[in-house]
Amino acid sequence: MNKNRKVPVVILNGFLGSGKTTLFRSLLSQSKKKNISVCAIVNDMSELDVDGELIGNTDIVEKDNSILESISSCVLSSKKGIEKLNQAIQRLLENQSPELIIIETSGSCHPMPLIQYFQSREELNLTGVFVLVDSLMLAHDFNYGKSLIPKFQQNLSTGKRDTTNLLVEQIMFCSHLILTKADRIEDERLPDIATYVQQINPLASTHSVVFGKLTIGSLFELKEYNYFQVAQLIEELKPTLEAEKHGDTPYYIDSKVIKDDRPFHPQRLWDICHQYLDKRIYRSKGFFWLASRDKHSLLWQQAAGGISLELIGSWRSGIVEDENNGLSEEEIEVLKDLLAKETGRFGDRHCELTVIGDKTQVNQFTDKLSSCFLTDEEIELWHAGHQFEDPWPKNMVIMVN
Repeated sequence: MNKNRKVPVVILNGFLGSGKTTLFRSLLSQSKKKNISVCAIVNDMSELDVDGELIGNTDIVEKDNSILESISSCVLSSKKGIEKLNQAIQRLLENQSPELIIIETSGSCHPMPLIQYFQSREELNLTGVFVLVDSLMLAHDFNYGKSLIPKFQQNLSTGKRDTTNLLVEQIMFCSHLILTKADRIEDERLPDIATYVQQINPLASTHSVVFGKLTIGSLFELKEYNYFQVAQLIEELKPTLEAEKHGDTPYYIDSKVIKDDRPFHPQRLWDICHQYLDKRIYRSKGFFWLASRDKHSLLWQQAAGGISLELIGSWRSGIVEDENNGLSEEEIEVLKDLLAKETGRFGDRHCELTVIGDKTQVNQFTDKLSSCFLTDEEIELWHAGHQFEDPWPKNMVIMVN
């Protein structure tokens, strides 16, 4: 690597479920097609590190996993997170010659500590601080953005700091504002959202992006981040952020992981989500299986009140059990050897979900989700070929790189 060349860095920031991983995967896919050397850093506040696995499953990372650094179990903007970020960047620069470094933060990450960190790194050039803002969330929770600033002002007057402060401050520090999920908003209301959000940071470039469509070439046209523009903001916020004792899970946000080898009862899961999922559960994500779809490995993606199921592959157990799998005897034996090493009751099938939300709600919702796993009696029915009622949409997104 040319030691005199500053490596450009782009940060993808934004609240939980705003679409950062979708955009990140798209950019990495583009970098492969255009033969651009990109290094990736992904942060997940949960120990489960779902986003790290999703980024790791892209073609470019599967080909060379040394270009990816995954930081989990803490928020990147915490003291621990900055230390891990520094170590990750050192490893990447020692082992790679990147043309670009892209960082995906966790949704609870405050941008200010990251901006201060990159301002002190002479060999790196922070060019873009992108904040992704979920248009659908603004529509549902903030009256299409109209109540966002008033709620923030109310917090300032009462000394309260919660996720509203975080969302507004993420926008304040950004160089580029991206409204995501715009396709799910009425066309005539999208300008309203843009207008209200732009009032927070009129100097930011504003775009609307659907399904992570942003060209990687445009990232090389960015100028250096304007540190002077946020200098006063840093001075005003620095004492407040330093005084907060949030540690690695800030803004009264908590996370909990569910791990089980059993499948979900599809009807019970549907009912629980409709009864107990509200805006205080900011994000839940992970890998799971349904008793009614026992061949498929599914990705659970929930943000605010919306849930999507994505098909990411087939369980080896399901392939072996399928009489019409189309595999040779040798291939079946290889799969059986791999399954023999599994410790679960259902071969390689398992559920791993992380739930992130208000501390007052996370435990209740995870307990309710755990009640959706099959009981011992229902497992016997499943083994006997019982068909479970399944209200979930039959059409699912198929994840591709």
